[in-house]
Amino acid sequence: MKRKVILTCAVTGDGPLNPKFPDYPVTPEQIARDCVEAASAGASIVHVHVRDPQTGIGSRDPRLFSELKSRIREKNDNIVLNFSAGMGATYVPREDDEAVGGPGTDMASASERLAHVRADRPEICTLDVTTLNLEGGIAGAEACVYMNTTRTLRAMASQIRDLGIRPEIEAFNPGDIMFARQLVEQGLIEKPAMFQLCLGVRWGVPADMSSLLYMKSLVPEGANWSAFGISRHQMEVVAMSTILGGNCRVGLEDNIYMERGVFATNAKLVERAVTIINALGCDVATPDEAREILQLGQK
Repeated sequence: MKRKVILTCAVTGDGPLNPKFPDYPVTPEQIARDCVEAASAGASIVHVHVRDPQTGIGSRDPRLFSELKSRIREKNDNIVLNFSAGMGATYVPREDDEAVGGPGTDMASASERLAHVRADRPEICTLDVTTLNLEGGIAGAEACVYMNTTRTLRAMASQIRDLGIRPEIEAFNPGDIMFARQLVEQGLIEKPAMFQLCLGVRWGVPADMSSLLYMKSLVPEGANWSAFGISRHQMEVVAMSTILGGNCRVGLEDNIYMERGVFATNAKLVERAVTIINALGCDVATPDEAREILQLGQK
């Protein structure tokens, strides 16, 4: 029997848009369209952010998430939904006084960061257990820190647990996994834990086999894990993760090209990942198979 690989499609992120991209999903209608197309192409899970429909800037507005969920469910009532809860941790210090947040700063409490999760109860939401420098991460800001205190992360983990939602632990460096392991040991994250190993993000762990092997070695026994690579590393990491027994993620949040100079779509990226997974002797999990593997609650 072939091993089932869970394939996530990260449909749209919250970073700056490439003005040359012809049809990047921004509005709830566009994001929902891409989610449905990704599901039809074979994705097990869709991981979603929302953006301000007027400006295209990433948003954590619960009303946009609610509209997005409704639009997805109108066309597909089975794909597993994974909401980002990463917004609200952006600190852009003023150049003249780094103790003061400047334009682009968005720091929120654990409860505020989970408002949309509480309102719409997706089966999965992210828990980004990292603090990371992000040069150019917010509208080209030279200095930007994605900043999470352990206090905030503990509060978020506790609230997600009490909602009965599975947190996807996003880890960008080895220490992130070590902290998440403590959350699991303390019962703030229920077993089986679900890890997403994020490779190739600038100032995070590199997207190569040695880094993935080390990150994988830190994941606690019995946990489910997946990995993704940024930009040109996306499909390499699909192959590496599949070979090592993990799950995979692709999508426009992480990579907008099929090849140099050729823009991708979410569906095409999913189709390519399915081809790689099948060529390596595995099958892509259906949404219901993913639910069984991850031990999710009711959809």
